[in-house]
Amino acid sequence: MAEHPDCVLVRGCYEAFARGDMEKLAGMMTADVIQHVPGSSPISGHHKGREAVLDLYRKLGEGTKGTMRLTLDKLLADGRGHVMSFHTTRADRGDRGIEIHEGIFFTIVGGKVSDLDVCIEDIDENDAFWS
Repeated sequence: MAEHPDCVLVRGCYEAFARGDMEKLAGMMTADVIQHVPGSSPISGHHKGREAVLDLYRKLGEGTKGTMRLTLDKLLADGRGHVMSFHTTRADRGDRGIEIHEGIFFTIVGGKVSDLDVCIEDIDENDAFWS
């Protein structure tokens, strides 16, 4: 069974993120993309616009000194421009490590990601890691 085209796009985003390929990621997003990150940590909030989202990704890499790894577990498409991803994030920050389950609800418009709504297994643990 062939993977849904929206899932192919999202899988490509995960692969580009893993390589740190910001140019590839930029081309997979609309100019007005928004990423919503829950919680009250320095990375939380609404990151509006392609450059703001890419800056978030750079901060994630810098804050973890490149140790952040996302293991993609599953992608689900609704055929109407939405994909749900489920992954496990592992990273180190100073003397603290984290392994946490997360998901992202993607909205896709015109073959590009326009909205990413992050859900986290334990928001308090995530806030503590990033604070």
